This record gives sequence, structure tokens and C-alpha cells, in this order.
Amino acid sequence: MAHIDDQHRTGPSFPPSPSPRFPFPELHGHGLRLRAWDAESDVDVESWLRGCTDPEFRRWNTPLIPVTDADSARASLLSKAAQAEDGSMATYCVTDAGTGVPLGQIGVNAIHEVLGRARIGYWVLPEARGQGVATRALALVTHWGHTDLGLHRLELDHAVGHDASCRVAERCGYRYEGTLRGSMFEAGRQDAFRDAHVHGRLATDPLPSP
Repeated sequence: MAHIDDQHRTGPSFPPSPSPRFPFPELHGHGLRLRAWDAESDVDVESWLRGCTDPEFRRWNTPLIPVTDADSARASLLSKAAQAEDGSMATYCVTDAGTGVPLGQIGVNAIHEVLGRARIGYWVLPEARGQGVATRALALVTHWGHTDLGLHRLELDHAVGHDASCRVAERCGYRYEGTLRGSMFEAGRQDAFRDAHVHGRLATDPLPSP
């Protein structure tokens, strides 16, 4: 298991996960445990379904493949696990370190080892909002991405107007870099587009202030 201090300034080791379908380590720190999702767990399936169908999530995100019930949620988790096998994506279940209760998800997506970059995405379950979960989870995966994964650039984007996501990015040192015109689907549609803000953080950027 991997550990990280509150200022993300130590050099933790990240041993492999014991799951053959999830070749990435667990991440621990800031009161969180980031682990693989389990498609065989009813709790995980229900948490994934609630996250993907939550009205606030759907306000800002329109999935390419909708998750609408337990079966499609389980299929979605199995798909994420399969994509992890080739090392191109790590989709984590964000849980409370003490209780193990799922709080949300964070993914390190489109990992490109040659170019040294990846894209980050995250959401938090309704009952866990307002507790800094997304900020703490993003700090963990950012440290991991820039150290153990050896990535040079991490980036994320969000729909224009999603101020909460913007604040999470900025607190974790992801600089606003511009607006991507028409790069996201409008809410609930796949025939109309909206603009997104893009944020990036380089391994050479200074650490954000505590």
C-alpha cells in the first residue's frame, strides 16, 4: 500500500495491487483510501450507479455509454477493469480510510507513457460533498502520477460554469490554461456541444501552498 503525507512532499513506494485485473497500487492519505472498484460487490455497483445517475453529475457530464441500472453499472465497472489491464487507465473508488465507505471516484485516464501525460476525472457522491473529498483524492493521484508513474503532465477539464470543479483543480495546483470550444456534450445530449475549461499541472510546477 502507498502512503503520502499531508504536504505530498515524501517519496512513498507504490507496490503492485494484489488484483491481477487492476495492476495499480492502492493509494492512502488525507483520510482516504483509493482502491480498485469491485464489479462483484453490490455496494460498489450501487455506489457507481448512484454516482453516474446523480442529477448534479449529469448536469455537468454526459457519458458516452449511459449507466441507468445495476446491470449497466456492473458492465461499466467491468469495462473499467478491462481497460486497467493494459495500463492505460486507473479508475479508483475513493473511500473513507476509517470506515471503508465509498465516497466517489477518481480516474487517471488516457495514460501515455511515451508522452508522459494523462487526464484526470472525478466525481463525489452527494452525501460526501463539502468535505474536500475531490481535493484530497486529486492530491493523492497527482502525487502518484508525478512520482511513481513518472508522468510529466496531468490535465483535466470541466464544463464552463462548473465552478466547484474549477476550485478543486486550482487548489491542487492545476493551472487554468484556456477554453476548449465545443469539446463536451451538453447536459443529457449527444447532438449539441458546450465549452470546457482545461487545467494542467506539470511535474516541474511548484507545489501548491498547503
